[in-house]
Amino acid sequence: MTRLVALVLLVFVAAAAPAAADAGQVRQIEIRKSARLMRLLAANGDEIRRYTVALGGSPIGHKQREGDERTPEGTYVIDWRNPKSAYHLSLHISYPSAADRARARNRGDDPGGMIMIHGLRRGMGWIGSLHTSLDWTNGCIAVTNAEIEEIWSLVENGATVHILP
Repeated sequence: MTRLVALVLLVFVAAAAPAAADAGQVRQIEIRKSARLMRLLAANGDEIRRYTVALGGSPIGHKQREGDERTPEGTYVIDWRNPKSAYHLSLHISYPSAADRARARNRGDDPGGMIMIHGLRRGMGWIGSLHTSLDWTNGCIAVTNAEIEEIWSLVENGATVHILP
């Protein structure tokens, strides 16, 4: 009888646990700046994971120029990754697009760049989720070190990134 109960419990726990996502299963990343929310989505639009994020220190509005501390808005892709990032691990977002560069050029500005999804600065991982208490990046999207490790393993280069107001 004890084995039967154990088997039933094991089946119940396995059924209740979220499905494990395979590397490369994530096709889209959706970031809702106003909600400080990032969702990883499968090709069919199903949510695989969600995270609370910190943004640039001046998060309202689209990034205009280098140093404005804004997180861009629009559709981009993950185009490369940095395993030796000063922020644990980082995934590069393809900002600026051609349109971003043209808008900045028309204003006489440098559009900036190096917008990343990253963890916490080396040596600061102990802060954990407390980092989301304020927007502190220069325009990037920050998560905990454990979260960026998970994101790193689930997202391949070429995944689409939608950054919404």
